[in-house]
Amino acid sequence: MKPIQELLSRIHWDEDFGDADFVLGYYDRVKRLIIRVPFDDLEFPPEDHFCFEVVDGAGDRHTIPFHRVREVWRNGSCIWQRRNPQAPGEGGNQ
Repeated sequence: MKPIQELLSRIHWDEDFGDADFVLGYYDRVKRLIIRVPFDDLEFPPEDHFCFEVVDGAGDRHTIPFHRVREVWRNGSCIWQRRNPQAPGEGGNQ
């Protein structure tokens, strides 16, 4: 499986591939579910290579580390999915 940073770079820089509707799904630790966000709604701070930012419906900004990305959709089809959907701190005995 391709690392998520590599796929996100391709979406950004490959004009032919990137000319599509992308949705990224990340794991929300509080809600304990996958939140899907249109790629165009994501912000990638240039000084941070380990996370992205998203603003929720209430206007609150959240910083999401790349290891919480679970899936990427292109034109309605899932093109990338993390093999092990459970990262540290997601489930088990907490």
